[in-house]
Order: sequence, then C-alpha cells, then structure tokens
Amino acid sequence: MVLDASTILILVAVVAGLIILGVLFTFVPVMLWISAIAAGVRISIFTLVGMRLRRVIPSRIINPLIKAHKAGLTVTINQLESHYLAGGNVDRVVNALIAAHRANIELTFERAAAIDLAGRDVLEAVQMSVNPKVIETPFIAGVAMDGIEVKAKARITVRANIDRLVGGAGEDTIVARVGEGIVSTIGSSTNHKKVLENPDMISQTVLTKGLDAGTAFEILSIDIADVDIGKNIGAELQTEQAEADKNIAQAKAEERRAMAVANEQEMIAKVQEMRAKVVEAEAEVPLAMAEALRSGNIGVMDYMNYKNIDADTEMRGSIGKLTGDKNEEGQDE
Repeated sequence: MVLDASTILILVAVVAGLIILGVLFTFVPVMLWISAIAAGVRISIFTLVGMRLRRVIPSRIINPLIKAHKAGLTVTINQLESHYLAGGNVDRVVNALIAAHRANIELTFERAAAIDLAGRDVLEAVQMSVNPKVIETPFIAGVAMDGIEVKAKARITVRANIDRLVGGAGEDTIVARVGEGIVSTIGSSTNHKKVLENPDMISQTVLTKGLDAGTAFEILSIDIADVDIGKNIGAELQTEQAEADKNIAQAKAEERRAMAVANEQEMIAKVQEMRAKVVEAEAEVPLAMAEALRSGNIGVMDYMNYKNIDADTEMRGSIGKLTGDKNEEGQDE
C-alpha cells in the first residue's frame, strides 16, 4: 500500500499536534486549573504558567488555596507563593490557619508564616493551644536541711503561646526551670518528712515563680507524680569529713615521728662523734706519759702514783656498779 503525499502530511500534522498537546498539558497544569475553577477559586491559566517559569510547583500553591477558600479564609496566591519561595511549608501553614479559625484562635497568615520559617511546627502549636501537652520530668534530686536526699518527678501541663512562639524558649528550658524550683524547694525544707507529707508544697512554690516567662509555652499546672527518698547525704559528708580529718591527723603524726627520728639520729651521731673524740684523747694519754717520762717532766714515782690512782678509780667504779645492780635486784624482788 502506497500513501500519497497528502496522506503523509496529514499523519505528520496529527503526530505533531499530539506532541504539542502533550508538551502543553505537561507544562501547563490544565487539570489543576479546572479543579480550581470548579472549587470557586478564580485563577488565570497564565498565572499557572508563570509559576512554572518561576520554578514553583503549582499544586503546592493551588491545593492549599482551594482548602483555605473552602474554609472561608482570605489568603492570596502571592502570599502562598512568597512563603513557598522562602522555603516554608505552605500546606502546613494553611492547615494551622484552618485549625486556629475553627478554634477561634486569632492567628494571621504573616504570624503563621513567621512561625513556620522559624523552624517550629505551627500546626502542632495550634493543636497544643487547643489540647495542652504534658511534659514529664525525670527524677530530680534535692537535699533537705537534715541531709536527706529527696527525689521528685513532676508532670508539667503546658499550652502553646502563639504570641511567643517566635523567639521563645522550648521545652528543655521549662524542664530546667521546674527542676531548679524543685531543688530549691526541697533544699529550703528543714526536714525531708515535710516534703513527703505535703508534696504539693513543691508545685505551689514552683508555680508562683513564673517559670514560663520568655518561653513559648504557658504553664497551666505542675503536679508531683512521685517522691522517693535517696541517700543520707549529710551522714556521708560527715563521714568523709571525719575520714579526711583522720588522714590529716595521721599525716601530722607521721611528720612529728619522722622529725623525732631525725632528731634522735642527729643526737646519736653527735654522741658517737664525742665518743670518738674521747677515744682519740684517751689514746694520746699514754703517748703523753711516755713523752713526759723521756723528757724528765715526771718521775717513776709520779707514774706509779698515777697508776695507783687509776686502779683505785676503776675499783671504786666496779664496786659502785655492783652496788647498783644489787639495789635493782632488791627492788625487783
């Protein structure tokens, strides 16, 4: 079968038309435009084409716009598109505006967009304003004046404060401030039994301090969920202090003993030195006597008298020593 030139031209025109329509429907979201028109949102097809040129996904703008229009909110395409270009989540902002509108919470698009761009979940914040959130702290330990450790766990009921979401502190700050209040309340109690008997004193004291100032939340209530007794910190500190005092006393005693030993060794050394000098002097006596005899300074009779006196002195010393030993034996008996 041979096709003539006119038939070929018709086929080429049909294929080209199909390609052009495919490209057109791909680039121009016609179905999305029809959906918007059917929902009552008046929008030009050229606006959708302009979104494509600005690298904006039209469905990310039109679908939230339809949702807001059906909810009775006044939101423009320029607001949604500018928030999208700024990196925000358009769908989440619109959902938050609808939730706030249903709950009679005053929330403008600009504030919702600012909260979203600040990195917070604006929809969760609105939901928390309607349904408060409970934050449970870990066990927080404090020491009463009697030295007993008391551990308390608290449940904090908070509600999001829309006006302070931008720049306000988060949950960690709330937990830290409540923990500080618990520690100070327990520490100011004269007896740990008072805390056990009336744990409400902790929550009442903490609530009066205005711990939610500067945070993104409003504290509704602080409830003490559990109270336990910990260690006897006062006794442990006293024991450690006594042990430290004992170690210091032992160190000082050891220092005094070492000094006494050193003094004793020094005295012994001096005595030995003096004895050495005496021995040395005694060793020179015979030499001096011999020299005196040779030089004629003393005679033989003088030498003999010296020996008699020396022997008499030794005899007296021996007798005195024997007498002293007998006296000691008598005393022992």
